[in-house]
Amino acid sequence: MPVKVQLDYRKYLNPEIISRLKNMQLRARLIVEGFISGLHRSPYHGFSVEFSDYRPYMPGDEIRHIDWKAYGKTNRFYIKQFEEETNLKTYLLLDTSASMGYTSQKISKLEYASYLAAALSFLMIEQRDAVGLVRFDQKIRQYLAPRSMPSYLSEILKSLENIRPGEKSESAKTFHEMAERIHRRGLIIVLSDLLDEPDEVLSGLKHFRHKHHEVIVFHILDPMEIHFDFKKNAQFQDLETNEKLATQPWHIRAEYRKLMNAFIDNYKRECRANRIDYVLLESSMSYDRVLLEYLIKRKRLG
Repeated sequence: MPVKVQLDYRKYLNPEIISRLKNMQLRARLIVEGFISGLHRSPYHGFSVEFSDYRPYMPGDEIRHIDWKAYGKTNRFYIKQFEEETNLKTYLLLDTSASMGYTSQKISKLEYASYLAAALSFLMIEQRDAVGLVRFDQKIRQYLAPRSMPSYLSEILKSLENIRPGEKSESAKTFHEMAERIHRRGLIIVLSDLLDEPDEVLSGLKHFRHKHHEVIVFHILDPMEIHFDFKKNAQFQDLETNEKLATQPWHIRAEYRKLMNAFIDNYKRECRANRIDYVLLESSMSYDRVLLEYLIKRKRLG
């Protein structure tokens, strides 16, 4: 009797493994499937990604929505029937500035953020939520308005497929522009290293709140940017200004960490004070924590 092999999708929550996959659609699908496979395990009790109902397959239905587990049990085709589209629209604001290209490991901050944006888009559209994408550096480079059609996912993933770091960051300009452009209450998800003038960035985030939008900030940093665990003499180069500095890292490590912790704590404190969800991420972290943060927020918004 053949033995059925259960694929452990959880390994596809690892950013390094995801980076080896050939295209963005496969990356997004496996991240989400890996996430869903772990939802019933601790510490995810009480959360699920579900569809409203099932109905018999009819000619013209999309094959991708067939529930193969139901077919295996009943020998009949059933379609996952989703709930009606929600009024809430989500905007993914992806920072593609030069500093996002930094990496000390296998995957850059920008790659990490783009795979996360792809997975979030996949998850939202599967649940019939409308999602849009804004790519920006010192200005908006692309704006895809939120939609919930399954066919729209390919357009978002195509935008994310071969993304490259751009110019210097001026996040606040994009935040203010988008806050004025979006007229109906929505969910704003920012994916950025926030390596910009904090007061200006926070002013832009507060503008979203002033317009009654919900906001989640995924603050993405490379592990070395947080811990500064360099072992040898090094020359550091600012990716946005090209300014260079040669130094012995161990001489400045303690002061650097002190300043970095203050930088992060300032964002945490100000976001909390303005009812903005703030999540600090290292670009080596598993994606399940991020998707869970979104799911908690989405459940809270109803």
